[in-house]
Amino acid sequence: MKIMPGTGGDTYVPMEDRTGDESIVYFTRDRSPEGLRKIYQYVKAPITGKVGVKLHTGEAHGPNIIPRPWVKELFEKDIPDATIIETNTFYDGDRYTTENHRKTIEVNGWTFAPVDIMDEEGTITLPVEGGKWFDKMSHGSHMLNYDSMLVLTHFKGHTMGGFGGSNKNIGIGCADGRIGKAWIHAKDGNDWGVNTEELMEKITESTKATIDHFKDHITYINVMRNMSVSCDCEGTQAEPVVTPDVGILASTDILAVDQACVDLVFALPAESKEALVERIITRHGLRQLSYMKEMKMGNDRYRIIDIDNGDVEITAQQAVAGISGKWTPDQY
Repeated sequence: MKIMPGTGGDTYVPMEDRTGDESIVYFTRDRSPEGLRKIYQYVKAPITGKVGVKLHTGEAHGPNIIPRPWVKELFEKDIPDATIIETNTFYDGDRYTTENHRKTIEVNGWTFAPVDIMDEEGTITLPVEGGKWFDKMSHGSHMLNYDSMLVLTHFKGHTMGGFGGSNKNIGIGCADGRIGKAWIHAKDGNDWGVNTEELMEKITESTKATIDHFKDHITYINVMRNMSVSCDCEGTQAEPVVTPDVGILASTDILAVDQACVDLVFALPAESKEALVERIITRHGLRQLSYMKEMKMGNDRYRIIDIDNGDVEITAQQAVAGISGKWTPDQY
């Protein structure tokens, strides 16, 4: 595999070469409403008070978003008073204005719970501690209405970020559509002038503002299913899925859960991972992980707990054992 040159943050570092403390990451192969509900029980302790669920609701008719029936069952049975939270987009599309965004949300079936477009009524800034690009980030003003946040992420590739995990979900997804996202993306008169390491670092600093705000009241679930190299923001124009489904991972550590998902991708058989690994490497997406570690946002060393088999500890290789070949559509 060719590794693109850069700062070193875009080089894949195997587990045995990492240093520092370990976190816990829970794993299930059960890609279903029951699997999502089961894994949530392991990481739900931080979720108290008024709950916002940061979900990528996707462009109209997007084929790869987390299935609505899964999320509906989680809401109805486990977090019945929660609200789906989103912000408007920086690009001019079906979610650029609040009015159009709400229409797209209805098209995509997110009608079983309240949906809060957090920047509908303006913005607030939250501090970024220790950043090299920002000392504050602009968010939707409604973020202050929530006591805790469940970050429910469809893990997949991303055209600019390499991969979209929990870090991208809230780093881009909680920044408001006009100011915060422009701070992250725009440079030298070009709305999309920021890329590679700089983009990964700016996304991560935006994320840090959010997780520092919620402190111990935030938790993360990544769904490794329908993993196109494209983001859900590309909707029906997303590249075809060629990476096999893996499962669902959860943690109270954002770095650990995103790192574990990347490790599981890298542990897949060669023919199964080629497209997604290439997307991550060529966009320098691994800098998301190394910069989270530098910013002391979590641990890149972790223990995977297999909740399907008596909570035994397994490796990334064991988690993907038996997975081979190309993706095939499931019942959703």
